[in-house]
Parts: sequence; C-alpha cells; structure tokens
Amino acid sequence: MTDTRPDEKPLLVTVLVFPGVRPLDVAGPIEVFASANEFGGRYRVRTASPGGIDVVTSAGTGLSVDLDAAHVPYISDVVIVPGGPEWPTLIKDDTLLRAVKALETHSRRTASVCTGAFLLAEAGLLNGRRATTHWRFTGELAQRYPQVSVEADALFVRDGSIMTSAGVSSGIDLSLALVEEHRGVDLARAVAKDMVVFMQRPGGQSQFSVRTRVPPVKQEVLRRVLDQAAADPSADHSLAGMARRAGMSTRHLSRLFRQELGTTPAHYIEQVRMEAAQAMLEGGDDPMASVARRSGFGPPESLRRAFMRNMGVTPGAYRARFRTTGVSAETVDRAGCSRSPTPDAHDMPLA
Repeated sequence: MTDTRPDEKPLLVTVLVFPGVRPLDVAGPIEVFASANEFGGRYRVRTASPGGIDVVTSAGTGLSVDLDAAHVPYISDVVIVPGGPEWPTLIKDDTLLRAVKALETHSRRTASVCTGAFLLAEAGLLNGRRATTHWRFTGELAQRYPQVSVEADALFVRDGSIMTSAGVSSGIDLSLALVEEHRGVDLARAVAKDMVVFMQRPGGQSQFSVRTRVPPVKQEVLRRVLDQAAADPSADHSLAGMARRAGMSTRHLSRLFRQELGTTPAHYIEQVRMEAAQAMLEGGDDPMASVARRSGFGPPESLRRAFMRNMGVTPGAYRARFRTTGVSAETVDRAGCSRSPTPDAHDMPLA
C-alpha cells in the first residue's frame, strides 16, 4: 500500500456547493480524495456554500454543508467549483460569484468541473487563461468570454493556479491529476485502480466505443458487416472483402456506409482498428508488431501512421499516458512560476 511521510500535513480541499449543483460534479472529486486517504493521501475535504446553508442538488437530493464559503477559516490547497445544468442562471447569482471569488482568494489552486468553468469565467478568474468545459458548451464559453482561450477537446486544462475540466466524469480525471501532483504517481495510480478508472483518458472528450456511437442502421446486412468488424478487427475488412461477405457490389456497400453512417468503409474500419489497438496499448506491454498485427493494421509503421493521423501521438506515447495522469511533467505554469504557499496555512483551524 502506498503511504505518505508521517510528518506530512493534511491537504485541505474545499468543495463549493450551491442550489442546483450537479451531484456527480461534487461526488466525483470527493471520492477521489477519499480513496486517496485509504492509501495514505491525507486529504481533509469540506463542503462550503454561500451562507453555509444546506442545498438541494439538480437531482433533487439534499446535500449537507460544512462551512460558509465567505468564512472558510483556513487556506485551501484546492478549491473545487462544480457546475450545474442551469448555469446560465447561476452566472447571474452575485452571491454565488462572490463566494467563488472569496474561495479563490484563499486557495493555492482553484479547479472547476464541467460548467463550473462559466462561474470562474464570470468571476473574471479565467481572463487571459486557457480553459475548457463540457464539449456541448465550449463554443458558448468562447463566445461569452473572448478573453478566455478555450481548448475544446481537452479533458482538463491547467493554467497557473487554475484548472478546468470537461464533462462531469472529467472531474475525476482532474482530481487524479491533483493527487499525482500532491502525493506522487504511485498513489494516484493506486487510486485509479481502486476506482477502476484510467490514469489519463487519451483522445480528448470523445471516449465512446466506435460500434456503440454510430447511429442505428436499418439494413440487416450492414449490421452484420459492422458486427464482424468489431468482433475481429484483424480480419480482411477491405472493401472488396466486406462486399463479398455481404453478397453485394463494392459500390452498393459504399453507398450504404455513406447513407447510414455518414462515412466511408475505410474510415470506419480504421476507427474500429484504432479502438482495438488502444485497448491493447492501455492494458498491456505487447510488442508494437503484435499490437499492429492483432488490431488489423499489419506492419507497425501502418499503426504508427494511423495513430499520428487520429490521435496526434505515436502508439508508444499513447501507451505512456496510462502510466501517469500527465500532470507530473508540468511542474510550473506557462509563466514559469507557481503560487507560493502561505506560511502555517495548515495550522489554521478547521470548522
């Protein structure tokens, strides 16, 4: 079991909550830090709300609160700002925005989950920074706040003392990165394994299976072709081979792909094979030649070209991402500096 040094002081995490907050935005990060404590992480997590009142979440469930956000009696190592489905209304709540600013002023790092980025942006905390949010709202974030450099496909973005993350589950990715930053990669990896999640999900915000994210197809023969490709990516899935098994011309099969899937047979098969190769790289140490052959790419160079084309990284770099959350290499922010700790902050009382 991973453990921290016995003389290390607890890291203080404050999670902002408010009426209409999305429950998973809150629970995901809290669960990461709670799991880290099982492996010696030494986190102390408290919830805070404007006025210190208990809140009702967007799911209609009650959430008890520990502290008044305006009077948190310590310097937080991390402040988590979650989002909510009614974010257009939330960003007009002056009391909530004052709470965001108050917590950020007394924290070493402030991190948003999902549409919590809009609260940070409205409070002026993202001006001149890079940021992200849920893929459905990245365009809206960029349009409303032109002074923010929005990275639409990132799972999370770190810019100085501010971190922002994408959809609701990416709050877990962000929190794992914080655990690695604070307590090291071994502890973060232990937490990821305990929670059965990736250390770092590659490929941006699109994380769904190729076969499950295509629209339902009407033609039974096309369904069989797709199922065969998913079942054995290394088989002969050339246009001629698929057409022969389907009992139709190559021209007709191409037309079905365009009509029902909006893509070409070649592109679809490449995505299936990419997914197969990703799974092999994520879960083992097979030689690249074996990964290339079993995923249907053939020679390793074909695998490499496909990864560069689709992911922008080599297969080796992709595999390496599953050994770290990626945050450990980034020891300073873009300006080459980080926020200095406040002396004796940990000695301040907890409510």
